[in-house]
Amino acid sequence: MSIEVKNISDLNAVNVSKLIQESEKEGYRFVSRLASEYEDGTHRFSERGEAIYGAWDEDELVAIGGLFRNTASEADNSARLYRFYTLPTYRRRGVGSELLKAVSENAKGHFKEITTKTESAKADSFYRANGFIFDERSPDVTHVLSLE
Repeated sequence: MSIEVKNISDLNAVNVSKLIQESEKEGYRFVSRLASEYEDGTHRFSERGEAIYGAWDEDELVAIGGLFRNTASEADNSARLYRFYTLPTYRRRGVGSELLKAVSENAKGHFKEITTKTESAKADSFYRANGFIFDERSPDVTHVLSLE
């Protein structure tokens, strides 16, 4: 396994169909929402500091995650981790952590923190293992990563 994490400059040029299929089998619709929101312009990850990253194993996209300015926060320097997903067969192999590292590095210098929300115990463990702290400061946040 040779994973390469890189910025996605145009999500429409990337085949996300396997991620959509696998996530929907698990009952998650957020990857398909990511694709449709990108296509309809709701979230283009085009503001300062915003980005979307993918992790590839050879030619196969195995994980994806975006970062955008947190409009739910009063602070202008808060980012939101968005639609973060790794194929089940690639979990617990460091792929998600590498993807999160790339997203976090991109955020430094633009934002002071990254927030996310999850209701999954597995995701909670993943985020905590990667430096996030549990923080229910609002209904839209369960975890925060300080970039300072």
